[in-house]
Amino acid sequence: MDRRTHLRHLDTTSTAPTHARAARPAPGPTMVERAYDHLLDMLMSLKIAPGERIAIDTVARQLGISQTPVREAMSQLEAEKLVYKMPNVGYRASPQMTRHEVRDLYTLRQLIEPYAAARAAEAMTDEAIATLRAIDRDMSGVADGDARAYSRFAEADAALHRLIATASGNRLIADTIERLHAHLHIFRALYATNAPHEAAREHRAIIDALVAHDPAAAEQAVRHHLLCSQQRMDDVLAEGTPST
Repeated sequence: MDRRTHLRHLDTTSTAPTHARAARPAPGPTMVERAYDHLLDMLMSLKIAPGERIAIDTVARQLGISQTPVREAMSQLEAEKLVYKMPNVGYRASPQMTRHEVRDLYTLRQLIEPYAAARAAEAMTDEAIATLRAIDRDMSGVADGDARAYSRFAEADAALHRLIATASGNRLIADTIERLHAHLHIFRALYATNAPHEAAREHRAIIDALVAHDPAAAEQAVRHHLLCSQQRMDDVLAEGTPST
C-alpha cells in the first residue's frame, strides 16, 4: 500500500461510523494521485535520475490524462523536496543529497522515529505482529544470501518502518517518516548502501521489542539502528562514488 492509499485508508477508518464504512466503498485514486504515484515510483526507481528534467506533457501522455493533474502532482512532490521548478525550464528531479543533508535527515529521524517505535510497541495488534514476523522472515532470507538481496531488503525495510510509523497513531509523524524514507530510498539506490547482514540484526532487535510490547526497548533499538545506518551512509559518502 503506497503512502497516499494508506492515508485514504486512515481517513476512512478513523472518521466514519462503523455502519458507514461497511456501506461505502473506498474511493479509487484520483488523477492527481495517479500522477503522483507514477512520478514517485519513477523517482525512487531512478527511472528519473537526480537532476533530470521532467516533461509534464510527456508524463501526461504516458498516463493518458491532461497536464493539469500532473502539474498538481509536481507541486506536491516539490513540497516534499523530491523535485524543484526552474523558471523558463520546468521541473527537474532534485539532486542527490549532500553529506550535510544526509546528516540533517538523520538528525530528524532520531527525533521522531524512536518515539514512534515506543508508541507502536504499546499499540501492537495480533495482525501487526503477524506482519512483523513476515518481515523478519524476509530479512532473514536476505541475510542468508538471497540473490535478490537489494530489492528484497529494501521492500522489507520500507515495510517495517511504514508499520512503525502507522502504528504510532500519529498521522503527522507517519507522513513525515514516509517522506524521509523516499529520499533515503533514492540515495540507497544511487549508492547501494544497504547492508543486509548488519541491518537485519538491527531490525530483528526492533521487531523483538515491538512483539514484546516493550516501548523502552523499541525506542532504544530504533535509536541504535539509526546510528548504525548513519555510519554506513557516512562511509559511502566518504568514498564519494555512486553505484550507477
